[in-house]
Amino acid sequence: MRSFYYTCPENFGLHVCVICPPPAERHAGCSCVTASVDDIHFEHTIGVGKVVSIIAKVNRAFTSSMEVGILVTCEDLYTDRHWKVCHAFATFVARRTEAGKVQLKQVIPHTQKEQMEYSLAAERRRMRLIHAEIITDLLNSSTAQLGEFQEFEDSVLAERTRVESVELVLPPHTNHQVSTFGGQIMAWMENVATIAASRLCNAHPTLRTIDMFHFRGPSHIGDRLVLKAIVNNAFKHSMEVGVCAEAYQGGEPLRHINSAFMTFEVLDGDRKPCTLPRIRPEPVDGKRRYQEAIARRKIRLDRKYIISCKQTEAPLSVPWDPSNQMYLSYNNVSALKLMDTRTNWVLTSEKNKVRLYTLEENHMLCIKVEMHVSVPAEQAFYLLSDLRRRKEWDRHYEECEVINQADEDDTLYRIVTPSVSKGGKGKDFILLASRRKPCDSRDPYLIALRSVTLPTHPPTEDYTRGEVLCAGFTICEEFSAVTKLTYYNQATPGVLPYISTDIAGLSSSFYSIFSACSKFLEANTDGVCAQPPSSF
Repeated sequence: MRSFYYTCPENFGLHVCVICPPPAERHAGCSCVTASVDDIHFEHTIGVGKVVSIIAKVNRAFTSSMEVGILVTCEDLYTDRHWKVCHAFATFVARRTEAGKVQLKQVIPHTQKEQMEYSLAAERRRMRLIHAEIITDLLNSSTAQLGEFQEFEDSVLAERTRVESVELVLPPHTNHQVSTFGGQIMAWMENVATIAASRLCNAHPTLRTIDMFHFRGPSHIGDRLVLKAIVNNAFKHSMEVGVCAEAYQGGEPLRHINSAFMTFEVLDGDRKPCTLPRIRPEPVDGKRRYQEAIARRKIRLDRKYIISCKQTEAPLSVPWDPSNQMYLSYNNVSALKLMDTRTNWVLTSEKNKVRLYTLEENHMLCIKVEMHVSVPAEQAFYLLSDLRRRKEWDRHYEECEVINQADEDDTLYRIVTPSVSKGGKGKDFILLASRRKPCDSRDPYLIALRSVTLPTHPPTEDYTRGEVLCAGFTICEEFSAVTKLTYYNQATPGVLPYISTDIAGLSSSFYSIFSACSKFLEANTDGVCAQPPSSF
């Protein structure tokens, strides 16, 4: 942790850059380099004279890379007020040694919070790896709408916002590895981006987000850094500025070392966002950047209203489409991982080593069913991840059909369940099922379920539409061919009638259902494959 008086905005990135590598290098036991910094969202600004605290901690290590969580807070010593400035995640890579590629030791989480960050780090890594594909798919699927560029009389030429600056890397700009501080490059990039944004609005803009800050290569003492910025698109209250940094020395050709996308707002006297003028993009590359900015804005909105939404505030069902699939899947898996890290469960009932637990927290009721089965974890994972086979052991599943195979690990299903009362209507559910294999031996297999809405499958008069906020399985092999199977469900009005009698102790249907599940798993040892449900 580092605390300092905030006296110069340009030094902020340097402080972040200085505080983050030590935890990474301490864990790796060798020098590390920053690969990227993810999706920085500035919730509040920092005033000169305030005390800023930066905390950095390794959340998880993979083969040769690790995720470092960064939390920036601010303190006003005169009013004793504290507030969060931003939260970000940096990826560090261990430098190769003479012995070859460094194999990082695993992080061992101790607290519930550490366990949650450890689990979510794997899902965030998955999102980083497929981010470019999501942008491409979104652009391809929206070509018709994005292509309809409309010119406005008061629009500003994008070319007018173009900024180019050259900086010389001097010894004070470099770290202990004699490479330019990433925070210094970030400060220089922010400087040219701010100038570009100011040229659009003729006012002082406020930085709100930094996306996709990628370190593509190092720069050293004596390098000239060419920093370029241009406004890619202007929306009603915000604008996106694309920035890149290129380096050269002497007569060398330019080499691309950094890039990022920064979002700015202009605030009025009441700290409310002002309406911005339209942008008129340049032909070809300008229109491409204009369209890509729309796609990234879509992703930022998904991230804000899907991932950042607290579970107690989340809607039961959210609209699904291919463009927000990545973030819905992340939210689906992270909600289950969060439930799995909780420790204050209360044992409600037990029968023949099948245990039912409950947890009441923040006006929400969660249940957990736990048992051991004599089958390998991978086999149980593939059998349970195909929900169409669940009706073979769960009497609450009457029908199950695959609506859409989003990708290899994410599937949309329609489930039909019987009525809990005589003469009542049955219920149907539209569920997103996200399955995940372990990243290492301490991770369980995961099958996460949550409700979504689809315009192709609206509610019908024949069934009452039910909703699932969070449910699913964690599957962990404890011994050879002995697997711990845990089922979770965050009770909703649509689900509660099916489980309330068990919680109240009026029945033990949970035992009969999960006993049938155990027999189903043990009876289907052959023919299990790793294909997605649509391939079965």
